[in-house]
Amino acid sequence: MIFLEQQKFLLGKIVATPAALQSLSVEDICRAIDRHVCGEWGMVSDADRAENEFALKHGLRVMSVFESKGGVRFWVLSEADRSVTTVLLPGDY
Repeated sequence: MIFLEQQKFLLGKIVATPAALQSLSVEDICRAIDRHVCGEWGMVSDADRAENEFALKHGLRVMSVFESKGGVRFWVLSEADRSVTTVLLPGDY
């Protein structure tokens, strides 16, 4: 559940690739999106974490990396203009 006071940016339209929908549960996706929009970037490097914080201040794309309960690694990407947030597997990129 997203608490508005913790939300760092707008998500825009939320979409997922077919592979992500096939491999991930709705719970995995919702939990990741909640964390992503609050600036909890998941399994990214310190450099990528800093890049996301810079991106928030300068209107650039932000990316989070998560792992499902079943061990599937996936990404959540919000475009620079915040028009769309995509849930995808690394192989979808």
